[in-house]
Amino acid sequence: MAARRGPRRRCARPDGTHHGPAEGAAVTTPPPTVDVHAHVLLPEIEALVEGLPGHAQAKALDARRNGPDALRVNGPMIGERLPLLTDPAARLAAMDGQGVDVQLVSPSPSHYHHWTDEETAEKVYRLAGEATAAHCAAAPDRLRGLGLVPLHHPAQAVPALDHALAQDLVGVEISSHAPGRELSDPAYAPFWARAEETGAIVFLHPFGCTLDERLDRWYLSNSVGQPTENAVALSHLIFSGVLDRFPGLRIVAAHGGGYLPTHIGRADHAWSARSDARSGCTHPPSSYLRRIHFDSLVHDPYVLRELVRVAGADRVLLGSDFPFDMGHDDPVGALRVARLSDADFEAVRGGTAAALLRKD
Repeated sequence: MAARRGPRRRCARPDGTHHGPAEGAAVTTPPPTVDVHAHVLLPEIEALVEGLPGHAQAKALDARRNGPDALRVNGPMIGERLPLLTDPAARLAAMDGQGVDVQLVSPSPSHYHHWTDEETAEKVYRLAGEATAAHCAAAPDRLRGLGLVPLHHPAQAVPALDHALAQDLVGVEISSHAPGRELSDPAYAPFWARAEETGAIVFLHPFGCTLDERLDRWYLSNSVGQPTENAVALSHLIFSGVLDRFPGLRIVAAHGGGYLPTHIGRADHAWSARSDARSGCTHPPSSYLRRIHFDSLVHDPYVLRELVRVAGADRVLLGSDFPFDMGHDDPVGALRVARLSDADFEAVRGGTAAALLRKD
């Protein structure tokens, strides 16, 4: 993975001091700083689905889930950030300001549109892949991209993944579920097999929470809903045995995997105490955390340290949710506050992600 050209910043230690090579020591080039959680907005997709049967109902459901107060804030927030979401030059300038060398760019989850028919769903995933690839082509050494998978039409999952890879994207983004289907559904087995075979990255990023109107105030739809959806989705992958059957999957879970990593002891206890809980997976649930990658976007240095402890520093990747207001404007600074060891800091800052994104 190519790093940004120009003079290289000295890496800051987690305690805030700086360190360089000892005098006379061999100088090694540090890995690039890689942000694996950054989004692009694709107006072409919204123009495609506007006015189609089911679109109005989907918008109404989203409005109920978020509530009127959140919607009043969301519009101006996105408007202010529109250049960062659509203009590669604005994105690159912001990355420079953050000290980020490389972004893994995924379409806004608002583009999932899990209500569309098969024909429209195919158009959406094709447009998403092609438009994201075009955005990243503005700086291919600094921007890598992901396509979309229409989970509501499982038969399209493999073609969607293949289409994304054909656009020189490194994988696909998926939601935590589709209406009436969890990620443990056997219908997704061909997709998991193909993702494992190709080595594609599968970025798990929820959109919306099925707790619906219970979370329609105070932006609970996001602050509670997103980590809940992450935890449920990962639990389905673990307890159903998907990760046993496809051990080579390269899954990256947004939002630090939600509540699951910090409450994995309860899952282990259920697996040990109850036959129904251990009927699907071979090993204790906590052992599977070291088969999943997680972004660092947990908003708490102590939670980040715990995530590194239970999953391993080689499974945690820098993530900012660029450029939304629920993300970090200074992801490296947020990582530094966690006061990890030097080796762990460097792995999370970019070492692991650079290896993950490197082309064969």
